[in-house]
Amino acid sequence: MAAKSNSVRVQRPPYRRLRHFAFDPMLSRRLDSYDINEVVTKLPWEENLLPGPVDAYLEVVDFDPASRVFYAPVDLNDRYILAQDGLAPAESNPQFHQQMVYAIIRTTIGHFEKALGRKSLWSPHRMVNNGTVKFEFIERLRVYPHALREANAYYSPDKKALLFGYFPASAAECGENMPGELVFTCLSHDIVAHETTHALLDGLHRRFIEPSNVDVWALHEAFADIVALFQHFTYAEVLRRQIARTHGDLQKQNLLGELAQQFGQAIGSYGALRSALGSIDPETKEWVPEKPDPAKILSTTEPHARGAILVAAVFEAFLAIYKERIKSLLRIASGGTGILPEGELHPDLVEKMAQEASKTAGHILNICIRALDYCPPVDINFGAYLRALITADADLVADDPHNYRLAFIEAFRRRGIYPGDVRNMSVESLLWDKPEQFDGMQGAFHKVFRNAAQLSKLVPEWELSTDRRKIYDQTQNSQKTLHGWFTDPAALDAANAARIVLSRDVPRSFYSKSGVPTLEVHSVRPARRIGPQGQAVSDLVIEMTQRRRGYYSAQIQADVDSGKLDPPEPDFIFRGGCTLLVDPDTAQVRYCVYKNIMSEDRLKRTREFLTESDSPSLRATYFGDPRRVYYRGITVTGEEGKAASAMEPFAFLHRSSEGEEVGL
Repeated sequence: MAAKSNSVRVQRPPYRRLRHFAFDPMLSRRLDSYDINEVVTKLPWEENLLPGPVDAYLEVVDFDPASRVFYAPVDLNDRYILAQDGLAPAESNPQFHQQMVYAIIRTTIGHFEKALGRKSLWSPHRMVNNGTVKFEFIERLRVYPHALREANAYYSPDKKALLFGYFPASAAECGENMPGELVFTCLSHDIVAHETTHALLDGLHRRFIEPSNVDVWALHEAFADIVALFQHFTYAEVLRRQIARTHGDLQKQNLLGELAQQFGQAIGSYGALRSALGSIDPETKEWVPEKPDPAKILSTTEPHARGAILVAAVFEAFLAIYKERIKSLLRIASGGTGILPEGELHPDLVEKMAQEASKTAGHILNICIRALDYCPPVDINFGAYLRALITADADLVADDPHNYRLAFIEAFRRRGIYPGDVRNMSVESLLWDKPEQFDGMQGAFHKVFRNAAQLSKLVPEWELSTDRRKIYDQTQNSQKTLHGWFTDPAALDAANAARIVLSRDVPRSFYSKSGVPTLEVHSVRPARRIGPQGQAVSDLVIEMTQRRRGYYSAQIQADVDSGKLDPPEPDFIFRGGCTLLVDPDTAQVRYCVYKNIMSEDRLKRTREFLTESDSPSLRATYFGDPRRVYYRGITVTGEEGKAASAMEPFAFLHRSSEGEEVGL
């Protein structure tokens, strides 16, 4: 008689555990941080993960053009690698470099998907064949850990890739680095998270790359820093150590509020590349806390420096909320005074404070990401982003018991960041206006969306388990359907309510077809969010844009618009459009966030921004102002053409006048 099998069926693990640096390799050489700089991250288990690594989102390609070497791809399914939570952190091991970029990128993607309640898509390739525009689905973002031998790293919208560089540390001012030692940007948690955020933001709002005002590129840089900063708070031991070291006061200098320390020191910056808390005085070499200056926003134009103002505002809001949440802990630990005694904090107090800090940081990060669905599709600025933050949070948390919204408003006000279209800085004034029945807008939209059954024709199957190719194909069909609905002559009232211009009587600078201004439906995507009380908030987020030819000469603009002059090749593209948030159950439009394409004031401001006489850097003298170069590429070659200078704005931004790195 055959023996019965005693084998036990083992289920697939829910997570893959991978080791990586929490910050930079340099921190593993310090006595006070070596034991917290190696962390283990849990990623969703990928059944079909290939060597590279290559999965459904990413393809790591480790070719080093400078050395003309292909490094062997790491196989994360190797049993020995699996058994030890991935390869051990090692600066000299290319396979660990591959592992680290993969772990950080997938972690960043996870935060976006959690906040938005849907899978992330990369920005598609735009292609033209015989005058017909087509979009090509990008399944995997390519990642090159050793793409550049220079102090740089950037996201390439043209290549749909992340390119990381490596370079020798400064021989004169190298900080804690060895003079001339190689510094790898792919080993910096902050740089990898930052560049990944650029790619994710481009997938959501591909027109946020177009420099129509001084805040556009600055917001791209700031948002990428915000994501990198608040991911620090997901590393429990790092958080506990910093709370213990600062005695619970995270406003003091600490690792959590600093970005890319090794990179900053390697290029001679005497400290981290950027910090939300303060900076090193180049004269005294002492750390100086950041002080809000509302006048600074008026004179700061460089994207990283201007973005740092927004980052500081968001981080100040976090600190204010964190301090409020730990007040009761401080009272208990201090016998009611609220002032902790000298000496080390009790481990239980550190743990409770760390939990509050982690929870608050997670909330702030989710709010910042969710706000992206409440932004206009073009010409974003800091003021509009503040309104999006406040509205996104109010939609999910009606009572705001910890005053998150007031903390944001106060921090933005202290740095001179104000929306230009509100009467005051109260919460109710900053909320986006809702279309009401009595003004006729809701009735106009009703003619298009009708009811939930009609709206369901647009809703793609966008679950976290749905294949991303299927999601993309469905959204393409939804965009075509929606385009047909809004361009139907019977829907003219709905188009007007959405500030979409479809009349033949328009300025001749409009791009048009058969005399009617063209309309592009950018996206149709669901947003699903779960509130603190377990309530679900769902929307269908719709983005539509239009375009006009813009000219540096106001006279040429006037002559083209009036029909006196046939439109010559434009100097820039001027866009308008709207973001509609539609309730899928009632088919009512809850918000219409728009930028009016008929606004002559906005057109004038864009022209002035692109022609203002800033003192040009040496690089701008030879290669041109990157703002103008961007538009020259997409206008001279045709909007659907490919001009490398136009499609690589982040490569331009990340180089100084001498060709050196000024910020990532």
